[in-house]
Amino acid sequence: MSALYEVLQTNMVTGEVVATLPVTAIGYTDSLNAAGSATVTIPLDAPEAARGVLEPAVSGLVVTRDAEPVWGGILWTLNADLGGGTLTLNASGYHSYYSGRYLDNFRGYNRPATDQALLLTDWIEYANESGGIGTDTSFLSPTGRIRTRKWSYWEFKNIGQAIEELADDAGGFYFRYAPYWIEKGKRLGNRFLKRGRGESLFPYQLEHRKNCNVTAVSYDGSSMATHVVAFGADTGTGAKAAAGKTNNALVGVMPKRTEVATYSDVKDVATLGPKAAGIAAVGNAPIAIPTLTLYPGLFNPADFVPGDTGTVIADYGYVALFDEYVITERKVDVDTNGTELIGLSLANKEVFEIDDSV
Repeated sequence: MSALYEVLQTNMVTGEVVATLPVTAIGYTDSLNAAGSATVTIPLDAPEAARGVLEPAVSGLVVTRDAEPVWGGILWTLNADLGGGTLTLNASGYHSYYSGRYLDNFRGYNRPATDQALLLTDWIEYANESGGIGTDTSFLSPTGRIRTRKWSYWEFKNIGQAIEELADDAGGFYFRYAPYWIEKGKRLGNRFLKRGRGESLFPYQLEHRKNCNVTAVSYDGSSMATHVVAFGADTGTGAKAAAGKTNNALVGVMPKRTEVATYSDVKDVATLGPKAAGIAAVGNAPIAIPTLTLYPGLFNPADFVPGDTGTVIADYGYVALFDEYVITERKVDVDTNGTELIGLSLANKEVFEIDDSV
C-alpha cells in the first residue's frame, strides 16, 4: 500500500500550519551534515499559490508521510512555468537558516574548554533569542568532547559554519534537523539532533539486483595525503599557529603528498589538532562512492538516515563492493500515486573513522 504524502506550508516564525498544498510532484533529500533540499510542484493557478502568503524566506515547507513530518525546511525560491501551468517550490533544510545567522554580539564570543553539546546549544539558543526559528536543543546532552572557541565581534562568525566545523573535527558528530508536531495538525517545530560517528547502524544488507540497484560507483583519491598541515590565524608576529598529522599507513606506499588547510579564525594549536586529524582521516584511503536505488515497496525511507552504516554488495568487473558504507545522502521522489523511489549515496566507512580520542 502506498504512503499518503502531503506538503504543508508553515509560518517560519510561529510554526503554524498555513495551508496544505495541492502538490503534483514531491522530491526531498537529506544530506549528511548539510541542509538537504526539497522540490515541490503545485498548479500555478491554485488558490494556495497566493502572492503575499506563499513567499520565499518567509514560508516553511514540511513534507508529511502518513501524517507524520519527515522533512522540513525553508522556501527560498519559486519558479513559475506559465506554459506548463506549474509553480515549482524549492526549499532547503533548516540548517540553511543558520548560514545567515552570526555571532554578532559586540563583546565577541569566548568559551574555553567547553563540551561540544554546550557549544551547539549556546549558538542555536543565541539565534533563537533574537528572531530565530525556534530550533529545539533539548535533545543535546554532554559528550565529553571538550573544545575551545573564541571569536571577536569583528570576525562575525557564521553559526552554520561554526556547527559544520565542530562536526568535522576529530571526535566530531553527525547532525540533522527533524520537524515534529508541537500541536498535531496545527503547529510544527524543528529540533537539532546529533550523534557520534558509528553510533547507529541500519540493519539491512543491500545487494545489487536483490533488494537494490547499484546505479554507479565513483572512486576518488584526490584527497589522499601522507601528511596534513592545518594553519590558523596570524599571531601578530608574522607566524601562524599550526598543527600537523601524518597518515603513517600511506608513507612509502604512495608518493609524499601534503594536504594544507587554513583556518584564519583559529588562534590556538589545541583547536587545530582535531581539524588536522579530521582532514587526515578523509585522506587516508580512496573514497568509494556508490549510488543506488532501493527496490520499491521493500523499505520505509525513515529506515535510512544519513550517517547510518550498513553493508553494500555488488560484484561486476572493476566494481567489487562487499564492505560497510556510510549514507551521505537519502533522496526520495514521490509520484502522484504515492509510490516512493528511494535513492542513497554512500561513502566507505573508513573515511569517517577518525581518532575519537582527540
